[in-house]
Amino acid sequence: MPTAFDLDRVRREPIAFLRSLYDAAVERAHPSAVLAAHLPPPPKGRTLVLGAGKASGAMAAALDAAWPADAPISGLVITRYAHTPPEYRARGGRIEVVEAAHPVPDAAGETAARRILALCEGLSADDLVICLISGGGSALLAVPAPGLTLADKRAINSALLRSGATIGEMNCVRKHLSAIKGGRLAAACSPARVVTLLISDVPGDDPSVIASGPTVADSTTCADALAIIDRFRIEIPPLARAALQQGDWESIKPGDPCLARAETRMLATPREALEHAARMARSAGVAAFVLSDDMEGEAREVGKVHAALARSVKMHGTPFRTPCLILSGGETSVTVRNRQGRGGRAVEFLLGCGVALDGLEGVWGLAADTDGIDGTEDNAGAWLAPDTLARAQAHGRNALAALEGNDAYSYFASVDHLVVPGPTFTNVNDFRALLVL
Repeated sequence: MPTAFDLDRVRREPIAFLRSLYDAAVERAHPSAVLAAHLPPPPKGRTLVLGAGKASGAMAAALDAAWPADAPISGLVITRYAHTPPEYRARGGRIEVVEAAHPVPDAAGETAARRILALCEGLSADDLVICLISGGGSALLAVPAPGLTLADKRAINSALLRSGATIGEMNCVRKHLSAIKGGRLAAACSPARVVTLLISDVPGDDPSVIASGPTVADSTTCADALAIIDRFRIEIPPLARAALQQGDWESIKPGDPCLARAETRMLATPREALEHAARMARSAGVAAFVLSDDMEGEAREVGKVHAALARSVKMHGTPFRTPCLILSGGETSVTVRNRQGRGGRAVEFLLGCGVALDGLEGVWGLAADTDGIDGTEDNAGAWLAPDTLARAQAHGRNALAALEGNDAYSYFASVDHLVVPGPTFTNVNDFRALLVL
């Protein structure tokens, strides 16, 4: 459990305090803490477990532990490389866990996803399929639409990640270029009962957006996907453009009979994790405010807005009084201007915030992804102190240059300010905290 803080200790150790809140938020969303209460009873027929996502390995381990020992169960889930809980990997279990690449899919993900579709064959109305879905599942469930190749999917996915598109926009495109997402996995399971257990990493907790909704109906269309592709100037093969124009690759729509026995249950959300951190802060004597759990937009611009709020609190005592904690979550985006730069949305947010604060005394910050990985680097995020910019300058690092070069990782690494917890085995999106004393 996180170490207890009182206000005196918060003032002495502000970064340790922020890190304890991040750890508490992650712990609140861990599958071992939330999954068992949502399991359906064993069915008359078979129980098959399928799934994908950064948390799916830990979800499989938690389900295996909670499922009755005398009730047969089997299945396959896909998680990101190094995201299988070590104890489950060591002892093995009734549910197979395969690791593959994220955020750009690889052959291991495609092979495993095709195996998942094959496991759906021959299911009956007496059977139960439990689908374990969390953020990251979209890249891991890599079965291209007919005529597309994995290389096509990789190129399109990489372009989307660099484009600045929101997660909803990216997943709309992904659903319509897939043979398994956008409700198609649930359709493949019909007529079995399908219970999807979800850990949300998306603004608004929309099940159709989480991992591109492999088991839920999708209201977006081929035309929507094509409009996004054109708006962000994403290159796609002529075959894909023609299929989208003609509506040939439509996802499964609301009311489709194949989803009649499909239901979803939400295990953990960004809001719950942030509120848990807020309660811990209040118990330490710090007023805590959750601005939003579904913020989107350019990471650096969101950082500037947070900085303006913290400055107002510090300089004018409005809209909050010190000491206070400002929390937010969601999924910002980064428009990549320099492909040689290193960093993800959490550190880009924090650097944008730091530039705007410009060393303001009494303000500390931490921004990190709750899955433990910010983009493709080894860190979850970073932390910020009033002297961070001055220390980095002494190491020859210019904050504005790093921000313009999408190189926030290198910037914070230069002053040893990275947050590196390793994989956390859950994923409820970004955790952002500003402490104003």
